[in-house]
Amino acid sequence: MDERLRKQIDFCREVDKEKEITRQTYLCSGSRRENDAEHAWHMALMAAILSEYSNEPVDVLKTMKMLLIHDIVEIDAGDVYAYDKEALKGQDEKEEMAARRIFGLLPEDQAQEYLDLFHEFEAMQTPESRFAKALDNVQPVMLNDASGGKDWKEKGIKLSRALERQSRTIKGSRILWEKVSKPMLEKNIELGNIEGDASLDDIR
Repeated sequence: MDERLRKQIDFCREVDKEKEITRQTYLCSGSRRENDAEHAWHMALMAAILSEYSNEPVDVLKTMKMLLIHDIVEIDAGDVYAYDKEALKGQDEKEEMAARRIFGLLPEDQAQEYLDLFHEFEAMQTPESRFAKALDNVQPVMLNDASGGKDWKEKGIKLSRALERQSRTIKGSRILWEKVSKPMLEKNIELGNIEGDASLDDIR
């Protein structure tokens, strides 16, 4: 095995660890929580299926790559609950260190490509990153809704917190906000799964 292939195989073996990172969101069935690898696969497929609803034209393959690698950093940094502001402190620095170590296992050209994609996703300055972020926020809403609001109820989530994240959905896909996330949140407020401490129209 030559050096380039060895590095690529080492990376592929390392990222298998992503399958062991449990997220907060339940599967649609509510039977268990999803893991990071399942989350990434699900959104990459959603990018292929739903790209027509992006606010701007996107390179679908690039968007899928972003979604497949965006949570790999949690192998080192761990998964932090999106609504836990205290736990999120210092998470960016941990994820940056993780990105440099894990993508650094690849040959130099690929290491730089994927590190750049990770940074692009976080910065939300391109059509692809904005759409990828939208999917990263729509997918958990979809799963929470399908599972009967199980995680929202367990955590006592308030609408105001949910809207903070859904503001990113609008930046990537206003249609997915208006036709998917918003109706699902509205339904779960009515069911008492989310505390309606704000208005759905407050989002910008």
